[in-house]
Amino acid sequence: MTEPRDLRSRDGILTVDLSIHDEREPDGSVRYCYLLADGTQSPTLRLHPGDILVLRLKDDLSEPGSPAMSTAVPSPGMRMGLSSPEMPSTRPRSMRTPMPGSMQMPMPMATRTPLSATSALSAAASSDPCTRGEMSPTATNLHFHGLSIAAVCHEDDVLTTSIRPSDPPFLYRFRIPRDEPPGLYWYHPHIHGFSSREVLGGASGALIVEGIERANPAVAGLPERVIVIRDQDLLNPHAPPSKSEPVVPKRLMDRDGDSANNGTGFGPPAKDLSVNFVPVPYPDYPPARLPMRPRERQLWRVLNASAVTYLNLALLMDRAPQRLGVVAIDGVPLTVSGGRAPSVAWVDHVGIPPGARAEFIVTGPPAGGHALLVTRAVDTGAGGENDPNRRLALITADRAAPEPRSRLPAAHDPPWVPARPWLGDVPPVRVRKLYFSEKLENPRDPASATTFYLTVDGEKPASFDPHSTAPNIVVRQGEVEDWIIENRSAELHAFHIHQIHFALIDWLGVPVHEPFLRDTINVPYYDGRMLQYPSVRLRMDFRGPRAVGTYVYHCHLLEHEDGGMMGVLRVLPRETGSPREGTVPAPR
Repeated sequence: MTEPRDLRSRDGILTVDLSIHDEREPDGSVRYCYLLADGTQSPTLRLHPGDILVLRLKDDLSEPGSPAMSTAVPSPGMRMGLSSPEMPSTRPRSMRTPMPGSMQMPMPMATRTPLSATSALSAAASSDPCTRGEMSPTATNLHFHGLSIAAVCHEDDVLTTSIRPSDPPFLYRFRIPRDEPPGLYWYHPHIHGFSSREVLGGASGALIVEGIERANPAVAGLPERVIVIRDQDLLNPHAPPSKSEPVVPKRLMDRDGDSANNGTGFGPPAKDLSVNFVPVPYPDYPPARLPMRPRERQLWRVLNASAVTYLNLALLMDRAPQRLGVVAIDGVPLTVSGGRAPSVAWVDHVGIPPGARAEFIVTGPPAGGHALLVTRAVDTGAGGENDPNRRLALITADRAAPEPRSRLPAAHDPPWVPARPWLGDVPPVRVRKLYFSEKLENPRDPASATTFYLTVDGEKPASFDPHSTAPNIVVRQGEVEDWIIENRSAELHAFHIHQIHFALIDWLGVPVHEPFLRDTINVPYYDGRMLQYPSVRLRMDFRGPRAVGTYVYHCHLLEHEDGGMMGVLRVLPRETGSPREGTVPAPR
């Protein structure tokens, strides 16, 4: 299993020329990848706080040749079902390079305008990628997931920034905030209606803000390994289950034609997984191979770049789960709470929703031994997809094993100190409630299209409208709010917000005291028998100076986001604006 190539900043700047490509397969599926000029796929971008990223992105996507891949903007809220496998370990002819074998929103006119003037304005707007807002199979942009950079064009705007194949390379240029927590982030396209297609196709890469050893001396000097787990459509969709699996109920399909959750932990998964572009396909799950020196300790930085698949990772030796030393979640070190928390949280499994990240210490097997990295079954609910038990990677002890690409510095001065008081200690100025829900187009037909909603309580459910300019929520910069996120649907959802992190305050009504922040979290499903809807309570942090702007929150199952499960947040400067009506006063 080969790690992604590292691109490191020099003298405070990292300059990258990147292009996004697609390739149609004989079965009609489309594969996507980011490429450097030399054919390297999806490099890991490494920068220090205060460094500048200069990234020129060229859109090399081709016009779709299938009627199923319409260039029209999908109807708001409708499930797309336009998923595609990722780039395999052997790439298509037009993109092939040697591969290691071991492992949007146009602003509406306020008044009617003469046709000629309208045409001129449209033409002018369409020439500017910053205001174009085009959503089509050949449009693209970049979202830098987890970073607290500004939601503006050339940084992290995903609402109106849209790049076409006919455009010259588009410039992204921003500084990594000096107070950005050191850890693992990532980049991927975020064109509404087509995000799932491109991410499921393989368009994703890791971004690391250096300095985690300054936040947590326990990792200083360790070799570090970047592991990107992606999902893709099944390579062997009609294969019978492996003979080693128990007999499971008849295979059920959801509305996208994926395997529905059968509640057994086995059976065909909804999607195959890959580890650093090495496919691990159903039904036998031949694992990627990862040699380590005997009993070596490493820091694994794991990104779940899946479009829809939840991970529940464990490392097994002789079938027994081993201890994993978690040091960061979603790019935020555990020591962020000012030293109240242990520097390392030792666990035997780590759950990672789609879009989330986990960084943990691993000890390899002894000489002559081996271990298995597996993902355990995840119960996604009666309306969810099947995420069964499966192998991902075989770790073998080998004294001649090559070292990972990178090793953390042994020195860790000066220590990293959070920029603001611990979020969990700050009382919220107000409380809001939002909820996930779904609606069948035809309630009598379980196979009919689904509309997805993420609604502010008290308002009428409505799918995200890319042509609306009205935000769903308005807050002030400098404020802290509590958001209660309910799930009124029968499937698991993953809540994600751009630009900021949040603290989990309670889970299903039970207070928790996590010593880190998140940007993505699971919200348990409703089973129809519960006395109240499942919920999480999140403390949202709008204190940062870069929180000002208009950006989105959504379910990070990207087919749900594409299908309308998204809202818009506007954060006004500290001295202006007022919170939107309908909020719940904070408890005194």
